[in-house]
This record gives sequence, C-alpha cells and structure tokens, in this order.
Amino acid sequence: MLGEASGEAAENTSTIDLSTFEKTLSITDLATELRVSDVIHFPWFLPIDTISPTHTVGKGRTNLTLIAPDIVQTDTTGTPYASFSNRQTPSGGPGVSVHFQPSGYGITSAAGYVVSFAIATSGPVTLNVSAFTLVGAPTGLGTKTVNGNVSVDVVLHALPPTQITYVSIQQTAGAAWSWYSTSFERPPLVIRIEDRITP
Repeated sequence: MLGEASGEAAENTSTIDLSTFEKTLSITDLATELRVSDVIHFPWFLPIDTISPTHTVGKGRTNLTLIAPDIVQTDTTGTPYASFSNRQTPSGGPGVSVHFQPSGYGITSAAGYVVSFAIATSGPVTLNVSAFTLVGAPTGLGTKTVNGNVSVDVVLHALPPTQITYVSIQQTAGAAWSWYSTSFERPPLVIRIEDRITP
C-alpha cells in the first residue's frame, strides 16, 4: 500500500492507532521536571493541536508544508495520510514541515513543547530532522534511521509565545513511508518531591 501512485488502489482502509507508534526519544528526553512548588497548568496532558492531511492549518501561523508527496489521501475510510518515496527534489528530498506559533493558542509565556511526527515505513528510512528556534537547542535533531510505526519526536525548549518556529523531517534514503499527523504537546511531567529536614 505504501508508495502507491494514485486512485482507489492507494486508499488506506485501515484505521491506525497512532498512540502505539514507537517514539524516537525516551521519556527522559521528553519530560519536564517540576518541583511541588511549581505551578502546573491543566490540561497539560492533552495535545495543543494535531496537524494532519485533513487539518492542515492551526491557529496563528501554525500550518503544514508537504514536500514532494506521492499521494495525499484525505477521504479514506481509514486514517488519512500522505505517502512518500525517496527521490531527489530541488529542496533535498520528500518530507513534512510544520510551523508552530504558541501565541495563536492563547499561550502567553515561554514554554517547552514536544513535536511528534507519526509515520509508518515499509522498510528502513533515513530522515534529516531539523528545526529553527531563536532560543535553546532543540532535542532530537539530526539524522535518524527509523523502521515501522514510529513517532519522530523533537523537543523545543523555552519557546517564546510569539515566535513562529518550524520543525521538519526530510527523507535522504530508504523505503517508502506514510505520514499521518504531527502533534504539538507539552512535555510529560516528572514531579520531584524533595525531602527537606528542618533543623
């Protein structure tokens, strides 16, 4: 099914459970540590937004760019997707790029975010993972080779609310693959409770 050119033969009738995709970063890499004295804003555990083939524009300047897809299937009875196969393009290879603007969602202070690309590959795929921010080096960038159902994750640190940032995955080698969605979330929380002895 991956890499089909067009038409009904390319329709994906399977519903994909994206929560089962293996993450490319560990929970330690993704987590934000809070102390019990910190303020926790709820609902921190829900995605801020999820960009997909059927939801391509979010709030503010949040949006999607697909680079050289073979097919974008939005009316499937299964999970909508965009499929890709490796070939050279003027921009360096097929891929998915998203822009994200926190202030479009009413966020008013600098914060960290996890950007997750849910993809499925028909064999090993080598991706260049990149991002642009004005502050802090994102976690999870560089060359990654993935295989199967995978969530390619990037962590943005202390992103100012008005900054429009981008995160992208672009194929440099390997098999055909499909992209299902990209979500923007707050990092999972790790709460540290410290033992303090008062003299």
